[in-house]
Amino acid sequence: MSSHTLTVGFDLDMTLIDSRPGIKAAYQALSAETGTYVDADLAVTRLGPPLEEELRNWFPEEKIRETGDLYREIYTTHAIVPTLAMAGAREAVAAVHAHGGRAIVVTAKHEPNAKLHLSHLGIEADAVIGWLWAEAKAEALREYGAAVYVGDHTGDVRGARTAGALSVAVSTGPCDAAELRAAGADVVLGGLAEFPAWLDGYVARGAEGVKA
Repeated sequence: MSSHTLTVGFDLDMTLIDSRPGIKAAYQALSAETGTYVDADLAVTRLGPPLEEELRNWFPEEKIRETGDLYREIYTTHAIVPTLAMAGAREAVAAVHAHGGRAIVVTAKHEPNAKLHLSHLGIEADAVIGWLWAEAKAEALREYGAAVYVGDHTGDVRGARTAGALSVAVSTGPCDAAELRAAGADVVLGGLAEFPAWLDGYVARGAEGVKA
């Protein structure tokens, strides 16, 4: 890929998709299957980190691996259909394509499930890379030459900064605008509906090193 190709990375949960209804349903099914109480309403208020971090609040350490596998199996049945696209998600990806760029998704989610969400919702990413959280997201961002990474969590900000990419944060997830700025976000938007106009300006200014 040419180093001059604009590549923008996007987080998935609470950035491109509102997965709260689907994840709540998956946790409720997991609770019924295992007989272990999980407060699904609480769990969906802290999306972003890997699944295992949430499971440790409800299951003993020796059960985490098998419970995670069970959850991911349950997820395909219960979580895909209820999940919605965030306002402006399709338009944000289309805006990257309109500038001749590539839109990639870099997420902590199980990669096959991430692809199921995007396919179901008709969000056309050029690549999907899963299983990466916070600073580890920099691996994929560097590999694909992403100049910008868009996410809703302070972990996404850290991933962008580790990769040397511009951190564009949206305050649509568990972290508010003040938290995102404090974590070092270069740009904070109210949501993806604001992204196409911001991207137009970014490209017009020449992209390299621009922080607005």
